[in-house]
Amino acid sequence: MTDTPETGTPTSADIQLIQRILPHRYPFLLVDRVVDIDGTSTATGIKNVTMNEPHFQGHFPGNPIMPGVTIIEAMAQTAAVMVGTTMNLVDGNMLIYFMGIDATKFRRKVVPGDQLLMKVETTRGKPGGKVWKFKGVATVDGEMAAEAEFTAMMDLQS
Repeated sequence: MTDTPETGTPTSADIQLIQRILPHRYPFLLVDRVVDIDGTSTATGIKNVTMNEPHFQGHFPGNPIMPGVTIIEAMAQTAAVMVGTTMNLVDGNMLIYFMGIDATKFRRKVVPGDQLLMKVETTRGKPGGKVWKFKGVATVDGEMAAEAEFTAMMDLQS
């Protein structure tokens, strides 16, 4: 984890920090690292796709393809880590719920051995607000795999 010198806010999150922000755990924790966190504006998530993930057992056995919905979920988890680090929600017992998924397109298969890079940007939302909107683009080797706009609600548990 690296911090911005001026604010002390993390500009990256390793798996230990991610787990302190997100409630997700195996098999549904879908982001391994988040880098280039620029406040609540933008961030890039990294997902190393491996054959031992449970969805590959049933999602086209013999021709494993990462389900599109899990790619969108991985983008959403990246956005949640971005917001969580910036708003100091580490160990904050935060739950996040999808409210909408729009303008979604899938462009290429994501398979075991791929590294999925998910660039997310906030299009609406502010610290203290509950409803946020994001745009995400997921790529593999510079080639677009998926894109989506999604809206989420943050619920901070007491």
